[in-house]
Amino acid sequence: MFYWGNPIFFTSMLVLIPGVLLSLYAQLKVKSTYKEYSRQQASSGVTGAQASRRLLDQAGLTDVQIEEIPGQLTDHYDPRTRVLRLSQDVARGGSLAAIGVAAHETGHAIQDSKGYVPMKIRAAVVPAASFGSSLGPMIFFMGLIFSSFRPLMTIGIVLFTAAVIFQIVTLPVEFDASSRAMALLQSNGLVVGGEAKGARKVLTAAALTYVAAALLAILSLVRMVLISRNS
Repeated sequence: MFYWGNPIFFTSMLVLIPGVLLSLYAQLKVKSTYKEYSRQQASSGVTGAQASRRLLDQAGLTDVQIEEIPGQLTDHYDPRTRVLRLSQDVARGGSLAAIGVAAHETGHAIQDSKGYVPMKIRAAVVPAASFGSSLGPMIFFMGLIFSSFRPLMTIGIVLFTAAVIFQIVTLPVEFDASSRAMALLQSNGLVVGGEAKGARKVLTAAALTYVAAALLAILSLVRMVLISRNS
């Protein structure tokens, strides 16, 4: 029988520390970097929404709509409806941060149009990942608490694995979108000279949050496996 006083239960929590620390650092980094470059206006004089529209039209994606949504850093591209949603600060702002974020989301729209494989894989994993991320740990700990339902631990691990796969596949999708964004911004003269450095810093900081999320998910899975083997 597994006792809550078993050292492995608490020792395994140490496994999560690197992921938690990186997550906290990533959140602080993206907020501070976004704030810094939100104060620096791009010389092109266009807003985030205008930049996205120009890049979308250039890519032949005139059917992709741009919508303004509330919140900060809530920007995203929805491949189901083919709508690019930009937060108010990004859509209306002409800062390096706003244009960088808008171009990044435009990169996702272009990925979708070109059938970018990692993006397709991520979309296919979404249902299982959503289910696994919420119910996986719950089912796992139910199996841990009730010895007669111990097989639930394995089921929980399998379900949570889908969430981990989603986080891992997300990395190339986000990195590629940022790479496309920088290339588009520079080739279209939306950022010039040293402005590219600022836009790149914003995108790099944002990418770090995905790395942290993937690391934390992997370490959480490792912890579940350690507890399962020592229960």
